[in-house]
Amino acid sequence: MKQLSDVIVVGGGPCGSFAALNLARLGVDVVVFEEHEKIGVPAHCAGHLSISGLKRLGLYPLPKKIVEGAFYGAKFHSPTGEEFSVKFSSPATCAVNRTLFDKHIATMAKDAGAKYQLNMRIESLTMKDAYVEGVKVEGKKKDEGEFSARIVVDAEGVSSRILRQTGLAGLNPNMVVIGVHAEVKNVKDAEPDMVEVFLGKDYADGFYAWLIPKVDGKAKIGLAAKKGNPKELLQMLMRKHPAASKKLQEAKITEISFYPLTLGGPISKAYSNGFLVVGDAASQVKPTTGGGVILGMTCAAAAAEVACEAIRMKDFSSEFLSAYQRRCDEILGFDARIMLRIRRMLDAMSDKKIDEAISFCNKLGLDKSLQSVRDIDFQGRTLMQLSRSPRMLAALLYFFFLYLSANP
Repeated sequence: MKQLSDVIVVGGGPCGSFAALNLARLGVDVVVFEEHEKIGVPAHCAGHLSISGLKRLGLYPLPKKIVEGAFYGAKFHSPTGEEFSVKFSSPATCAVNRTLFDKHIATMAKDAGAKYQLNMRIESLTMKDAYVEGVKVEGKKKDEGEFSARIVVDAEGVSSRILRQTGLAGLNPNMVVIGVHAEVKNVKDAEPDMVEVFLGKDYADGFYAWLIPKVDGKAKIGLAAKKGNPKELLQMLMRKHPAASKKLQEAKITEISFYPLTLGGPISKAYSNGFLVVGDAASQVKPTTGGGVILGMTCAAAAAEVACEAIRMKDFSSEFLSAYQRRCDEILGFDARIMLRIRRMLDAMSDKKIDEAISFCNKLGLDKSLQSVRDIDFQGRTLMQLSRSPRMLAALLYFFFLYLSANP
């Protein structure tokens, strides 16, 4: 077995690279194994990120070439085409080119001292006496073999293949939806500073569809669903949804990709002897929107701190590394529980109830209360703050009774 580093990170996506960046900044010898030939390829999501989240991570402003647009708010379209909008006084989110964004984080990690091994697939973990002590790598013949490390950080994504080898419980398969992301041209009448969300079980059962404007009539569009063929559902959305079709009926798809989204909330245990899990592999993803970049990177920074302390103390036991789980619970626990309840409530609502809810939000003038929102990542805490508003309290009670009526 080859001695390679103090920490091996499996996966060079944003969460893996951010873990490596923070480890390297703490003086830890870290290497990242990425199975693809290039960082950020293929891209796995639309790259719609909160600006407040990027600021918390110390990543904003981003280089201009990475940012494809900034957005002041969102429009929500009901299954019949009724609209509810929320617009803020300053940009709340931005869309990034995911390939360039991933490369940017990896470059930062390299500049800090992290090493990268590309086109190197982790075949399995290597274990001894119930401790993870390294990885077995598939690659070019001269690079193949077993590499040891004091700690392995698993940032492999939704597949969770490596995680399962430790005996840890993985993602909830009943809360995984299949997403499709497309780049399109010839989009009509899209507001350049507003993201659009399209609801309807015929198009995106268990989730929603989206449109993120770019320039010159181009846009990012997509959806996710619990069942059905995502590509066919996207084509039906473009042709038939009463709101989406007005903008997308003549649009042409220039690129398309598919990927799973985990909406079940964080896994109950993201650590083992010599082993930590971050990002999608740990389901550190918002159950409401499927966004996992900001939350996953936040937890990746926490993993780096715990791993560094474990190396300093020379204690790689599950008991010591459980500090990471406590940090994650502090970061995500309350908000994830609230967002999971919201996801279940939305899943239980019929299209008719969704129409009624959007109509109610308009009559209530809820957009005025929502304009005070400053954080769209930690939605549980945001809802607690908003509940002081009479409008928001009325809306919460309304949605609660809708949920009860759908689950008698």
